[in-house]
Amino acid sequence: QVQLVESGGGLVQAGGSLRLSCAASGRTFSSYVMGWFRQAPGKEREFVAGINWSGVSTYYTDSAKGRFTISRDNAKNTVYLQMNSLKPEDTAVYYCAAGAWAQSRESYYYSAGRFDNWGQGTQVTVSS
Repeated sequence: QVQLVESGGGLVQAGGSLRLSCAASGRTFSSYVMGWFRQAPGKEREFVAGINWSGVSTYYTDSAKGRFTISRDNAKNTVYLQMNSLKPEDTAVYYCAAGAWAQSRESYYYSAGRFDNWGQGTQVTVSS
C-alpha cells in the first residue's frame, strides 16, 4: 500500500499554468506506475497522463498532449503534472493514482480500475 497526497491545485485564468504534485508515502514508490486522472462535475473520471516506473515512458490523453507533462522523482517519492495553456474545460478534481503492476502497457493506464491506490484529489478551476 502507498498513501498519496495531491497538492498544487487552485484557480487560474485560461492560458495559465499549474503544477500538481503527488507525494507518496512508503519506500517502494519506484515499484509503482503512476497516473493522473480528473473528474469534472457530472462526468466520469477520465485518464489524463501516466508514467512508468522509471519515468522513461509517458502517456497522455489527446486533450493533454502538447500542454501537460507528467514526470516523477523517485528519490522524492513524488509525481508531478505540469499543466500549461489551461482551458476552462480542464476544470476538474485531479487525482493521482498508483498501480502495482507486473507489466506496463499503454492501454492499462486508461483504465482507472487497474490502479490500486488513490489520493484525495485537488481542485483545478480554470476561468475564462
